[in-house]
Amino acid sequence: SSSSTALRSRSGRSIINGNWAIDRPGRYEGGGTMFTYKRPNEISSTAGESFLADGPTNEVLDVYMIHQQPNPGIHYEYIIPGDNVISPQLLAHRRPGEPLNGQLGMRESTNHEDEDLHKETDTLTGQSAGTFPVIQPGRFPSHQPENQAPAVQPPRQNREHNWKQIGKTECTTTCGKGSQYPVFHCVNRITHEEVSESYCDSSTKPIPEEEACNLFPCPAFWDIGEWSECSKTCGLGMQHRQILCRQMYANRTLTVQQYRCHHLEKPETTSTCQLKICSEWQIKTEWTSCSVPCGVGQRTRDVKCVSNLGDIVDDEECNMKLRPNDIENCDMGPCAKSWFLTEWSDRCSAECGDGVRTRSVVCMTNHVSSLPLEGCGNNRPFETTPCNNGPCAGKVEWFAGCWTQCSTECGSGTQQREVICVRKTEGNFDVLNPYECSYLEKPPSQQSCYLKPCGSKWFHTEWSTCSKSCEGGFRVREVRCLSDDMTASTQCDPQLKPEEKESCNTQDCTPEIDENCKDKYYNCNVVVQARLCVYTYYKTACCASCTRVANRQSGFLGRR
Repeated sequence: SSSSTALRSRSGRSIINGNWAIDRPGRYEGGGTMFTYKRPNEISSTAGESFLADGPTNEVLDVYMIHQQPNPGIHYEYIIPGDNVISPQLLAHRRPGEPLNGQLGMRESTNHEDEDLHKETDTLTGQSAGTFPVIQPGRFPSHQPENQAPAVQPPRQNREHNWKQIGKTECTTTCGKGSQYPVFHCVNRITHEEVSESYCDSSTKPIPEEEACNLFPCPAFWDIGEWSECSKTCGLGMQHRQILCRQMYANRTLTVQQYRCHHLEKPETTSTCQLKICSEWQIKTEWTSCSVPCGVGQRTRDVKCVSNLGDIVDDEECNMKLRPNDIENCDMGPCAKSWFLTEWSDRCSAECGDGVRTRSVVCMTNHVSSLPLEGCGNNRPFETTPCNNGPCAGKVEWFAGCWTQCSTECGSGTQQREVICVRKTEGNFDVLNPYECSYLEKPPSQQSCYLKPCGSKWFHTEWSTCSKSCEGGFRVREVRCLSDDMTASTQCDPQLKPEEKESCNTQDCTPEIDENCKDKYYNCNVVVQARLCVYTYYKTACCASCTRVANRQSGFLGRR
């Protein structure tokens, strides 16, 4: 995760990542030991950060987590001191055959062969060969009976070659205390000429001892921490970072007084930042009509959160405290009690001869609730009226044919049928002008049909207006995947999805030339420079110059 660990002592002294600032990976001293702080590359590695110390610690240290996001976990290991522990340093410097914490018990005895190995005399020069003391593996002294004298070993022959130091390795650092080792080569004892190492006894080769070098301190430098998160998720904010004066010595990076870095320009510790431009509220529609014809109701309007690119985003992207109201009360005045009537029915109750037509009558104060009939008085309008469709002889009526097949194989379609006006006579039908049946309710000649579901399909709105009238703009539309019941679906083929955005009005902008727009004075450039084109007099007197400037500015703004 992007969370970080921090380490400090119980006294409050920060060791790693103190003061809410992130340190660079490196070595930090604290608690009587040296901590190695590692932080993998955040892009190429998924491993978390860590710190490690050989110990031992001489005070209680507290580990904290600088929380940036939910943390998956922390892994830790520690070592408790115990008895009879073999030191790693002792193992590294022990020679073969040496006792180790009393684990290799040997009686002290004298062995002349080993003594010869420690020092050999060159018979040719009469000087010590200077070989290093070596005890070969498997040649430990054997136990002799107390009453038996040690056997005298015959003298070894003088060797012609030995090991000689011919120089040193390069220092591991250029400053701040590094290390180097002597280099030994096999040489001829007399001529000191270098020969192959096979001429010398490898068991007598001296072990190089580490030597310190380049003890002068390294120049101090500014250690720059990482920037903190921006203080704001959108708009202009601030971010901070920790700047420390550091100096390396003996493979340790230490924090020193800042005056040691005065020869260097100190980096900035604060900076402005902007992750993105803040979204804003926009009112998309005017207020709707009041929900009631009288009394107190409500009206609404559409308020959306719009990004700087013009896209509608979630409301959380905008400041909820600044959101305009999208609903409010409306008072349409007191409601009057009155009779509410429907239109008379189109069909007479009798197909021929006398009949009646009907309507609904109700006493109401608004469109929601109704009152008892006595609320509007006793003058209730009639609910029926007489009607007559003519004599029943030679009856006129609509005749409907059979429905055609559904216009689609799946989903919603339509069916057609022929409807004609006829008069029934004895055993026959006469086709009449449709006007003759106009007083009758005509049967529908078209109806919807549905054979089977088609599955999900792509639906889209009409294209919006182009964002620019010239020099290339864009227009958008909304595309949705809907199932047969017109609900959102995810089953549409993505390859068939219509485009949601396209370019438009790519032609160049060409200003219209007005023959009546001319400069009346020779010095209209002075009017433009003095920005007097905003006044009607100068705009007319220097029409051509003012128009060119206006077109140039509008073109510049359009390209921003």
